[in-house]
Amino acid sequence: MTSPPACCTATHRSFAQAVPSSAGSLNAVSLQRWHARLGQGGEVLPYVYRVTKYDPADRDQRGSYTGTESAVSDHGPVEAAYLEAVIAFAEDAGVGWLAVREPQIAGFGRFGVEPPVDGYGVAGLFPDGLAGFHDGALVPITVATEIVRAMLRDNGAWCRLEAEGAMTVHVGWDQYLYIGSSRPCTAALARSRVLGLFPERLDASPYDFAPDDPAYVQRPADADFWGRLNWTVSAHRATFLEETSAANASRWHRLTRDSIETVRSRLAPRAQLAVWPDLLTDVDTAVAALPDEGLVELVWEDESGQITSAVVDETRFGAVASQLAVASAVGVLPMYVDARQPLFTAVLPDSDGVLRARWQTEPTPSDRDWAFLKTLRRGQVVSGTVTSIADFGVTFVDIGGFTAMINIPQLSWRPVDHPSDVVSVGQEITAEVLGVDMIRERVPLSLRALQEDPWPHVARRIGQVVTGPIHQGRANRCLRPHRRPERRLRGAGTHQRAGRIARRCHRGR
Repeated sequence: MTSPPACCTATHRSFAQAVPSSAGSLNAVSLQRWHARLGQGGEVLPYVYRVTKYDPADRDQRGSYTGTESAVSDHGPVEAAYLEAVIAFAEDAGVGWLAVREPQIAGFGRFGVEPPVDGYGVAGLFPDGLAGFHDGALVPITVATEIVRAMLRDNGAWCRLEAEGAMTVHVGWDQYLYIGSSRPCTAALARSRVLGLFPERLDASPYDFAPDDPAYVQRPADADFWGRLNWTVSAHRATFLEETSAANASRWHRLTRDSIETVRSRLAPRAQLAVWPDLLTDVDTAVAALPDEGLVELVWEDESGQITSAVVDETRFGAVASQLAVASAVGVLPMYVDARQPLFTAVLPDSDGVLRARWQTEPTPSDRDWAFLKTLRRGQVVSGTVTSIADFGVTFVDIGGFTAMINIPQLSWRPVDHPSDVVSVGQEITAEVLGVDMIRERVPLSLRALQEDPWPHVARRIGQVVTGPIHQGRANRCLRPHRRPERRLRGAGTHQRAGRIARRCHRGR
């Protein structure tokens, strides 16, 4: 069977097609609430049963089955018994619809006994074909049982089927079925036994969802994400968007400033998104870059702009070569996570802006920066270390792994010719956050904001006669004929006319 993972991905189906006919009069808000209640899942229900065709009497001391039952589907009465059991539990639990969660399709490596079929056994179950097999797609029990059938037959598709707080259906290896319920489902248990199956009570399903990193905060494809994408494309730093709509299934889109919204409108619900720089080169260069062995993903674009991708190893390089002959450009991507680094990633939220998808993208440095920036706010006081001072006058500061910056005017209230007059590399400083730019991922800091403001002190000296040296290079400007001489107030660090100072203080600067 296609290996059920701990965490997977998704594709597309319209929400209206998934709601019960009795809900036809519900408005959009009610539909969203109904979808949220049914589609989130993930909790451990109080009643969990392992339902199999394997007699517990035929298990050894370690629980391994030693009987003669086959580990594959019979495509007949036993398979039908499994499906009837699912229906019986749904009736007992009061559930008529289930949500597809973390779907995946068979990838390059496949370990099942039965051969895959076209559409992976689920394409014909959705009006939109395989595109309907996406995370959060709501299906009636009749369709859910057909998805279970495809998984029992190892047709190449796998997913969790869940109704939040009410029911879960997980298909494991070797015809093991795990059903969770909020109710004891005594009638379903009895029905399963009549069907010749053996339900056994468990504490939890081994296929309950568990995030790869519980502490990681997934970046959503929200307004900040699309703003950053537009900025990145405009700066010619990004060219492609990879859309992963189900595990082992992705589409590639070339991006321009004019095409972003069109691409966005066609993305699969809850898809994982990865933004890439220009990956493609000429065909000869790409072919020369193919490794001697191992898996790679080939991405190529033809003259019409159509982008195709395929995961291949050295045994299939020759077969793919004929397809590359019509390509205008080709890219070679490694399949290993540590060698596969897009610019930044995200996951599509639902139409109401809520991120209900549970899987996680592999975080990039930009994603980690985003997570850190979400913890900052304007006016927050932070500590950091000066890492470098640029010749153009900007001071760079490490604040918890993120590099913020201080412009010269924010170093001090006094005139500063160069940042090194105030700070030095390696110095620990405390500064105030002036703002958080989520699009450009920039954080300007200020040392001056934490220093005493000299202007109230200056205001108290208005009308006093003061003396002081004339700064070099300013004498001509200050003593230019036909202009009123300006008075420099000691401690102010600048030249201001007394009238301007008074007006500034009166306005509260």
